[in-house]
Amino acid sequence: MAEPILTVKDLRKRFGEFEAVQGVSFCMVRGEIFSLLGPNGAGKTTTISMLSTLLRPSSGEVVVNGRSLLTDPQAAKQAIGVVPQE
Repeated sequence: MAEPILTVKDLRKRFGEFEAVQGVSFCMVRGEIFSLLGPNGAGKTTTISMLSTLLRPSSGEVVVNGRSLLTDPQAAKQAIGVVPQE
């Protein structure tokens, strides 16, 4: 299997007592088509906001091109682009 370009392990985001993202884990490899699906309020936008460094995760690990999002957020900003739906 190809080396992952994005690895997400047990990603979580809390807003006070509310856990908006509950242990999301996945990986992506170069050339793969990936979608994040779920009902309203499932945490899709919050997850994308954490991956693009707009929000800091409460816990979990994100690795982009071999670099940790938590220790090297600038590398993630250079590697990830987000196009909002509206």
